Amino acid sequence: MDTISLNRHTPLFAIAKHSTFLSLPPSNRRLSSSNNNQFRPKGIQMSTAADPTLQSDPTNYDRLKELKQFDDSKIGVKGLVDRGLPTIPRFFIHPPDPDTVTKPDSSTSTSIPVIDFSAPRSTLVKQIRDSASALGFFQIVNHGIPPETINHLLSSARSFNELPEEEKARFYSRDMSHGAAFSTNFDLYQSKAASWRDTLQLRLAPTPPDWDHVPENCKDSIVDWDKEVARFGEELMGLLCEGLLDPENAGLLKEMSCLDTRIMVAHYYPYCPQPELTKGLSSHTDPGVLTVLVQNEVPGLQVKVGDEWADVEPVEGAIVINIGDILQILSNDEYKSVEHKVVANSSKDPRVSVAVFFNPGRREDLFGPLQGLISPDKPPHYRQFTFKDYMTRFFSKALDGKTLTNYYRV
Repeated sequence: MDTISLNRHTPLFAIAKHSTFLSLPPSNRRLSSSNNNQFRPKGIQMSTAADPTLQSDPTNYDRLKELKQFDDSKIGVKGLVDRGLPTIPRFFIHPPDPDTVTKPDSSTSTSIPVIDFSAPRSTLVKQIRDSASALGFFQIVNHGIPPETINHLLSSARSFNELPEEEKARFYSRDMSHGAAFSTNFDLYQSKAASWRDTLQLRLAPTPPDWDHVPENCKDSIVDWDKEVARFGEELMGLLCEGLLDPENAGLLKEMSCLDTRIMVAHYYPYCPQPELTKGLSSHTDPGVLTVLVQNEVPGLQVKVGDEWADVEPVEGAIVINIGDILQILSNDEYKSVEHKVVANSSKDPRVSVAVFFNPGRREDLFGPLQGLISPDKPPHYRQFTFKDYMTRFFSKALDGKTLTNYYRV
């Protein structure tokens, strides 16, 4: 190896030209804490200590260049962890705001409702309506989806992320034209700071993905899950609609195409060496109608309740439900789409979650408060808009906790 000068400001990949380090299997890259500061992916500056202010001269920091170098490496966040890095790259560091410093053990004691789906329909309608109105988040047990279907889905998502880098790199892309892509943060280039996770994203309906672009070990579990979640989503949507109107209108949201589009994201949150400096997923609201999520036993998901954050504790076999922005608008604010986030993972075990977003299929149709919820005493809170316009605005910005519902509010 050629002689080079290494110090705390050495760019992340700077020694790649002088070492075979990056060609070694990740398991061979783990070094003692006294040495592994020297082995950093090329061109990316690391945080220098627990104090993120101790950075190199900001005039020498080209954030966009470093983002691109990291993105082009296709190693993802998991690749950084596999290199045994004791600090995180600078572009993952979030500013010290209340959202960042909130810890799971300091969150509010508010509990997220757990609803038994085997209860009588009238009981279900009331419990779901009350939970959707008060918190916008709830968990469902006894939902009828086989536990092995959920476990297989989560385990296959984990096993894909733990494949050798060269195998995962074949799927790393920001091009969703094939209906599937694997990357670190869809808003990597729009956000003010990156988040500590990798994501496999798929389009499930109305057009399935090109299965050649889906990891082989995930295909069967995704197909099985999609069948179950489509059935379950239709049943749940009917209950939510009945809670707003009456039993005769339980199918209204389905008629409005609110079940027609399904997008799936499988998030992998590996161990983070400095969880206090970054996030697993920034605070945001979901833009669609309804989100159905399953998670493994590693916690991290939090929901904003007032000015505090409530943990969504993993419940074995449960499905987590949250209301999306579109359903809040359709309900004329009867249902709540609330901010949620995932804290960076301090556990040595990875957090794995899989979410399916139900969205309208007729993107050019006008959406606004349902007519049955409007009266002289209850005027519409929102103007009408197309779902296409809404999603265009959503993907043009970073996940920053600011819901787009206010943009359409009257």
